[in-house]
This record gives sequence, structure tokens and C-alpha cells, in this order.
Amino acid sequence: MNFLAHIYLSNNDPDIQLGNFIADAVKGKKYLDYPDRIQQGILLHRGIDSFTDSHSKVKEAKRFFSAYGHYAGVVTDIVFDYFLAKHWLQYHTTPLDEFTEVFYMLLDYKFETLPERIKAFYPEMRRQNWLLKYATLGGISDILFQMNHRTKNISKMNYAILELREHHDTIEQLFFEFFEDLEGFVFLKQMALQ
Repeated sequence: MNFLAHIYLSNNDPDIQLGNFIADAVKGKKYLDYPDRIQQGILLHRGIDSFTDSHSKVKEAKRFFSAYGHYAGVVTDIVFDYFLAKHWLQYHTTPLDEFTEVFYMLLDYKFETLPERIKAFYPEMRRQNWLLKYATLGGISDILFQMNHRTKNISKMNYAILELREHHDTIEQLFFEFFEDLEGFVFLKQMALQ
């Protein structure tokens, strides 16, 4: 899953959200350098990624993006965030624009504690409001274009919008089936941490 799903799955806990958001930039045992709740967010992120990578519905969705090689997983993560954003009010009571603004305020407040890799892209993320962009096909197209640019045009991810448009309804159904399982997994994981 990509940024929006990780933040959403953090149970509205700011420290868990922060850990879940920064986790990809925190390697190995470096998570131990953070306070307990942020550590829990980092470990939750790792659990979500493992669950996602091994799920049959995710593997099925990735097949639609097989032309992008090892970037197929990245594309699928972004596309699944699109479906989460598109159907946001089925999952959360706070409108997406308000939810994302509160999260950006958290990152502004905690900016100095962010890993350098996150500090490098966060201002652009906030300025372009990536999290809200996930809610439309046009926004996802922009995100995929930016991701392709970050790979120096090697990934060609910007073309994945074509597969998404062509197979939209099928991929959407795979998302629904997967996400229900993912929410159950996260619920059990959070219960174990209490």
C-alpha cells in the first residue's frame, strides 16, 4: 500500500501515523531510535507491506501492470490508494481534504524529527497535495508521471494510467476484496500491541 492507506490504517493515532509514514526511510533496527509509539507505527508499516505483498488479490492486480517489471508493485500500491481515496467516505467519517490537512499539520509540527529522505520530498508532497490527488484519475496520472520522472524515465510508470482505465472495474473489485482482509489484519495486529 502507498502513503494514504498507511496513514489511514494507523487508527487516527498521530505517533502511529508518523511511524507508518516514515517507515520506508527507516532501515533495519534504526526504528529503535524512535519513541515507542512511532516504533509501533514503523513495525505496523512493515507488517502491512508483508501482508500486502503476499496477498493473492494484490498479486492478481499486479498482473495488469506486469509491463512495468519490478515497478508493478509500486504502480499497484498507488492505484490501490486511488481506490481508497475514491471511496474514502466508506472508510472514514472525516472528509479526505480535512483528513489530509490534519496529517500535513502533524508533519509540519514534527518536521525536524523526519528522516532526511522524507524531508527532501515532503514540501513538494504538501504543496501539490499528493494525498488528495489520489482521489481522481487525473491526480493518479500526475503521480505516476512524477514517479516515472523520479526513476529518470526508466520505469515508464506514467503509461500505467492506460491499464488502469482499461481494467478499472476489475482492479477496483480486487481492491475491495483485498482491503477488507487488510483491515482485518491490521485490527488483529493493533489488538496484539495493546
